[in-house]
Amino acid sequence: MSDDAVVRPRPEAAVTLRPAAGARIEGGFWGDRQRVNRDVTIPLGGERIRESGAFANLEAAARGAGGEHRGKVFADSDVYKWLEAVAWERGRAGGDGLARAYQEAVALVAAAQRPDGYLHTHTQLTGREPYSDLASSHELYCAGHLMQAAVAGSRALGDDTLLRVATRLADHLVKDLPADALDGHPQIETALAELYRETGARPYLDLATRMVTDRGGERLPLKGHHGPGIRQDRVPLREATTVEGHAVRAMYLAAGTTDVAVETADADLLAALTRQWRDMVATKTYLTGGLGSVWYGEQFGGPHELTPETAYCETCAAVGSVQWSWRMLLATGEAAFADLMERTLHNAVLPGISLGGDRFFYVNALRVRAGANPDDRRAAARGRQDWYGTACCPPNVMRLLSSLDHYLATGDAEGIQVHLYAPGTIRAGGVLLEVETDYPWGGRVELVVCETPDHPWTLALRIPAWAEGTGVEAQFGAGEQLAEPGGYHRVRRVWRRGDRVTLDLAVRPRLTAAVPRLDVARGQVAVERGPLVYCLEQADHPGVIVDDLCLATNPGLRDGTPVTGLPAEVVPVVARGRAHVHRADDAGFPYRTAGAPREPEHEGPVALTFVPYYAWANRGTGPMTIWTPMH
Repeated sequence: MSDDAVVRPRPEAAVTLRPAAGARIEGGFWGDRQRVNRDVTIPLGGERIRESGAFANLEAAARGAGGEHRGKVFADSDVYKWLEAVAWERGRAGGDGLARAYQEAVALVAAAQRPDGYLHTHTQLTGREPYSDLASSHELYCAGHLMQAAVAGSRALGDDTLLRVATRLADHLVKDLPADALDGHPQIETALAELYRETGARPYLDLATRMVTDRGGERLPLKGHHGPGIRQDRVPLREATTVEGHAVRAMYLAAGTTDVAVETADADLLAALTRQWRDMVATKTYLTGGLGSVWYGEQFGGPHELTPETAYCETCAAVGSVQWSWRMLLATGEAAFADLMERTLHNAVLPGISLGGDRFFYVNALRVRAGANPDDRRAAARGRQDWYGTACCPPNVMRLLSSLDHYLATGDAEGIQVHLYAPGTIRAGGVLLEVETDYPWGGRVELVVCETPDHPWTLALRIPAWAEGTGVEAQFGAGEQLAEPGGYHRVRRVWRRGDRVTLDLAVRPRLTAAVPRLDVARGQVAVERGPLVYCLEQADHPGVIVDDLCLATNPGLRDGTPVTGLPAEVVPVVARGRAHVHRADDAGFPYRTAGAPREPEHEGPVALTFVPYYAWANRGTGPMTIWTPMH
């Protein structure tokens, strides 16, 4: 694996932590997902993207041909996200299985670029004037994904072929982009900042800074019924108190703005981002970490507008959330950002891809009712799909999984901080740690010091906010008092090879209730276990409908035995419940005078089985819910 990082702040950047670029996942929960990603999803993605016509567009542009453009206006970005995934995967696991496909695609992208550096196949093939409709053209969005793929190729593989293409395009933007240009779909800001980090070319950061600074003046033309907030163009970012509009665009913009804030040491801008992040978590985030509650415009709703049935929770928004939280973690060192990353990775990113790696969710609803109408291919009621006409989500998951190693740990002048737990190794600052764990199924995490300098340093271990009752052991003594959940347990000493620290996270079933303002969940609870959110799925409850189930007042939550159709390592949660089945003639007006309900035909005890939400819809599609009434 390459000794580098997805996000690599410059030495002078105003960050608290820096990525431990030598981390590597070896097996376990996330190792299995990476294996499926490598063996199934990435090769499948290359085939599907070729079938969509995206490669054909590049081939036509390389020939200098005009005419029909196949697919969406942002089709180029699918190629670039896939290339980024391939680059990180080749750097992570080595081997030549993806090498030829990668090299051919990179050569094709280079050939499609105009002599002046411009590259966007939709504009090139249709003859439209470059940069004439930035509100909708996605030119800069595609350019951003190209730049991120190029940075991945340079860092993971030491190959600067695509980097030369990206810098020529960035130079074109610096020279020829209109002075007041903004993109309707943010993403370029992150890419320009990272391209600056890779090349040291200050004009790239200056352009990203100008785009961030100019945002919020209602300068992008509007279409349809949306106001400027849909494109994050209503309020200047320094004045904004929350996130709004299209959820994916908001996350990409926030990530790029964080990059600008730390690279320019802009403390006021970082404070504004912190304020917006905290409000998002408090009022606009689903239990899963999912974002976006309004289908119309794929956007955030108002505070606590978090209806489970109509949750949009686009997979791309979850990926963007991880990217933003990681940057905020590097900037501040606060555990809350790692907590949201962990929640989002397990419960909002991972549901977007099937266990087999070949079917996908664009939208991730938290409840599907019996008889739900699957009238949109994105709808959860329709089940997972083999691909999408708007295929932003599958390659987004691919690139995140292939680079996940880089998000495990960080280092600073004091030592190493471990944020996410997976078996493998972590190398930073002359230290090599070996990590052994079956997390998230079990809570035991053992860290062994394999290499160490001979001076004191601090090992900091994140204690998740949910982990009440966690313990820690060390063979050289108990160490400092255990930190409170939601912080870091720190052990500072002169370490020796073979020193071992064991963290025993309290992974057990628990009930979670929502704040009263979340009215759609009043009187209901959710089941969680460790970092995983659980759900009731129809496949585990034959003879009754999930819509009619409720938890007993004393549910007796406990770990269950493996369930049919899911991998043996998946730990279900079982509980006592009841089922309400109403009379057949009870199909009239569904409301009655309060205090005088009709008696149900049957109300009896039922054994409830909860499975991890990320694993639902792998055994067919049917009713499902995260929130369950308690009676």
